Amino acid sequence: MTVSAGPSDYVISPIVEEGEKEIDFKAGSRKLRDDRRESAYSLGFGWGATSWWFTELYAIWHKPPDEKHGFDAWEWENKFQLTETGKYPLDVGFLLEVERPKERSEGYELRWGPLLQTEFGGGRLQANLNLLLVKHVRAEQPSNTELGYQWQIKYRWKPSFEVGLQGFGEVGPWRDWAPASEQSHIVGPALFGRVRVGDHQHVKYSIGLLFAANQAAPRKTLRLQAEYEF
Repeated sequence: MTVSAGPSDYVISPIVEEGEKEIDFKAGSRKLRDDRRESAYSLGFGWGATSWWFTELYAIWHKPPDEKHGFDAWEWENKFQLTETGKYPLDVGFLLEVERPKERSEGYELRWGPLLQTEFGGGRLQANLNLLLVKHVRAEQPSNTELGYQWQIKYRWKPSFEVGLQGFGEVGPWRDWAPASEQSHIVGPALFGRVRVGDHQHVKYSIGLLFAANQAAPRKTLRLQAEYEF
């Protein structure tokens, strides 16, 4: 089974802010089942082009087990907000990503799917669920379209400090899931916050420590995201 989620993967919100620009840094490291380590990090620039479309370009670096860090891919992420924020019980968006690996034999990686978000408990609790399909096209080796997921729930204590749980997983080909023993599921606690640093400027952070929920998953994953919004 092809594992689509990387150590720096993060839960994507469907909400778009028109005119907002951001510099986004993501990093992650995970301990594999054989006790070796893999890490990845990326740097991106994003822009809320309209009230419903946010687009971002990333450069991605990767460190496979027992190898050095190196440039890995370019990624173009596009997020489309399909419902007005807060108008319905569920905010709905759609993700479309195109990744061009440095290794051209891998072709292009496409990732797409719905982004769902809701609030409850008087707005104190926020929950997200994203179901994402991944497909490699124009690659030397044919591949299946695979299904992954992201979920998150957080308690919105105050803007600068929120606590919650996150989970990521891959189940294999979307029409014929892999056996449970071959799927990958990780879950763990996370911290979030958004701090004002100037007029219309904020730093937003997310830190997660995730643990294997089954034998096929990495033992432990530490991930960090920091965004400068302006």
